[in-house]
Amino acid sequence: MASSPDLASLKLDDFTAHLGADFEMQVADGIVPLKLVKVDPAGNSGRAGGAFSLIFVAPKGSGYPQAIYPINHPVLGTMEIFLVPVGPQSGGNGYQAIFT
Repeated sequence: MASSPDLASLKLDDFTAHLGADFEMQVADGIVPLKLVKVDPAGNSGRAGGAFSLIFVAPKGSGYPQAIYPINHPVLGTMEIFLVPVGPQSGGNGYQAIFT
């Protein structure tokens, strides 16, 4: 598995390359599978490459509160990402992360 990346160095293209890929969210009672379904630019910010947002979808019925979760990906590694639930999405529960 890849090491943990520096979140400040991640760019939109780092995630665009993994659109549709499977990720894993670590929660207190186990692992929740996530699929990255949307990667969008989110305007200018102090971030190199600009701000961006990600939408992940978890299986239907897996409701978790907004919080920082360890998110695992075999190439990107383990990232501590603040996820916010955004309601039903693509047949499951959507979670958004915004990088500014």
